[in-house]
Amino acid sequence: MQFDLFDGSRNQILGATVYADFKETLARSNCARCPLSSSRTQIVVDRGNPQAKVLMIGEAPGENEDLQGRAFVGRAGKLLDELMREVGFNTETDGLIINVVKCRPPENRAPAPKEVEACFPFLKKQIELVNPRLILLLGATALKHMVPDKEGSSMKREVGIFFTHAAYPGVELMVLYHPAYLLRDPRKRPLMAEHLARFRERWARGLENGKEAKDGG
Repeated sequence: MQFDLFDGSRNQILGATVYADFKETLARSNCARCPLSSSRTQIVVDRGNPQAKVLMIGEAPGENEDLQGRAFVGRAGKLLDELMREVGFNTETDGLIINVVKCRPPENRAPAPKEVEACFPFLKKQIELVNPRLILLLGATALKHMVPDKEGSSMKREVGIFFTHAAYPGVELMVLYHPAYLLRDPRKRPLMAEHLARFRERWARGLENGKEAKDGG
């Protein structure tokens, strides 16, 4: 089923009230809202646990993701798994990983603004349904499109710092290096480890607060 801005399929996807319904409907759709639909193998919705309260947002699917239909399963994804595992975080069970766009750009280029614009309603719906407490923005593309008023700010200035934003009430955000960048420049890995140590402290505190609330209820 192919759809555009006015098709009922899009309304069905964006009208979903349960994440599983959203994921299934989007994955099975034949979305053609941007040119990426002509070169993709399949739509890549996510990887991980939508019930978790940590949401990780990357740039776009790559070749491996396009073939397997799961986010962050290539070299960069394996590095992310390793780095998160070092701080006691399991990417399959403790968080959900998604991308700004759901289809692979040719040659793994960065998604064009029109492609991001076409896919952004689905990204917003994912955030709404997951209702995370913490969002990790993986790389400059995620920062640019998720927090547009920081577009002129450099990764060097924003990376590793927790902040809040009016567009995401009740949510803390943190910018991290994209693991693909670490593959290109391994010298940044110790700095990434420092940032993840900060994340671990905040995440552990959130888990404890959640446990206390549950026990108290």
